[in-house]
Amino acid sequence: MAKSQQTFNKSEKEKKRLKKREEKRKKMLARKEEAKENGKKGIPMAYVDFNGNLVDTPPDPSMKVEIEAEDIVLGIPKKIEGEEEEFDPVRNGKVSFFDTSKGFGFIIDSDNQEKYFCHVSGLIDEIAENDKVSFELEKGMKGMNAVRVKKI
Repeated sequence: MAKSQQTFNKSEKEKKRLKKREEKRKKMLARKEEAKENGKKGIPMAYVDFNGNLVDTPPDPSMKVEIEAEDIVLGIPKKIEGEEEEFDPVRNGKVSFFDTSKGFGFIIDSDNQEKYFCHVSGLIDEIAENDKVSFELEKGMKGMNAVRVKKI
């Protein structure tokens, strides 16, 4: 006689699957019975009021705000004439560290105390630690870099 192909593990998995299916069917029947008793049909509706909150009542049409398509701004807002922001590209600071053998250092901005990286390729004059310098900022790979650095 040949052995049965139905192992204990397979039969246990089959029992669990059938039990799960039966529990799911019972839950579905219980939900249907509850819906008949309470008179609810399906999922209740949710509305968004004029403040953006979820509510169960429809919003009042009189509270609706009309917005013209031309009033919607996509991107950076345009500058208003007469209101011009002055930005000085040349900044002043103090050299906090500079290694001449490696060719880099750091400059602390005197306005906002930010520390900026400075490479020897961005120097106009030779600098050393504690020198007062003027420089411009340029976006680098890891942040803003001080370029066109010269002594004051």
